[in-house]
Amino acid sequence: MQEKELYDVTIVGGGPAGMYAAFYGGMRDMKVKLIEGSGQLGGFLHTYSEKMIWDVGGIPPIRCEKLIEWLAQQAVTFEPTLVFHQRVEGFERQPDGTFALRTNTGELHDTRTVIIAVGRGIAELQKLDVEGAERYELTNLHYTANPIRQFSGKHVLLSGGGNSAVDWAIELADIANRVTVVHRKEDFRAMERNVALMRKTAEVRTPYSIATLHGRDDRIQRVTIAHADSGERETLDVDAVIVSHGFSSNLGALAAWGLETSEGLLAVSEATRTNVPGIFAAGDCAAHPGKVRLIAGAFNDAILAINSAKHFLEPEAPGMAYVSSHNEIFRERNKLITGNN
Repeated sequence: MQEKELYDVTIVGGGPAGMYAAFYGGMRDMKVKLIEGSGQLGGFLHTYSEKMIWDVGGIPPIRCEKLIEWLAQQAVTFEPTLVFHQRVEGFERQPDGTFALRTNTGELHDTRTVIIAVGRGIAELQKLDVEGAERYELTNLHYTANPIRQFSGKHVLLSGGGNSAVDWAIELADIANRVTVVHRKEDFRAMERNVALMRKTAEVRTPYSIATLHGRDDRIQRVTIAHADSGERETLDVDAVIVSHGFSSNLGALAAWGLETSEGLLAVSEATRTNVPGIFAAGDCAAHPGKVRLIAGAFNDAILAINSAKHFLEPEAPGMAYVSSHNEIFRERNKLITGNN
């Protein structure tokens, strides 16, 4: 029987944290495997692929779909093994201390350490909880603004109070005839600068929520909104409704691994260690005191997780990889790129 291949680290999840961990694991000269449940890298980023991303260091404003493409190219720099269409459901600790990860297909993946980077886990869209809403989902009730050009010249009612809702409202203001934003609270859970810009470019109604949808056949024609405190109601003529109420998420099968959690997330140390030796976590699924919930924060988590995994395997190893400008791994590649032989 052929001996199974043993990896230094197996990354569960192919979002920004998982992709960067695959790259940085190569910088640390580790044998890397990445397992992704879907058929592509990118993870949750695909839910807002048309949005502009402004807050990744050193990169000018970029469409998210392009950022995914670049991150995916970077992830395969050191030729990690990529496994798609498999979900990791459990693990077995082997007598030698390694792990055998079991997926939904029944396959086993042998690894010395594990980095969980499943993002928001199993994310379920929070749909509009209004009677009869589902009948309009194939026409003008939307749960994403993509493609945004479909709202050109229309009166769009947008319900939500997070970063996605605020960002969409700002983008819609450039092409829609009118944008009305309703949110059930006075304050928005979004970047202050963007909230201020939204208030300048859109009609903002707080604290209001959608109470009733009025339509003919399968299209919404009017929406009644209700004040959260007084109950006062107002009916607006609309061409389209966008609901951005976020996602509920859970860890799925990972919840049975015996990993400590905090408010539904994996509780880790500031070095991303879980309570199970050899298992680390990075990205949106992880919670630690210094957590930064930005894409840039996912990259930092990935670095910490790889460094912790490396140190777990080799306690005498350096604390981090050399920076790329001094890294021996990149020397020959730099010559090819610059043409300096």
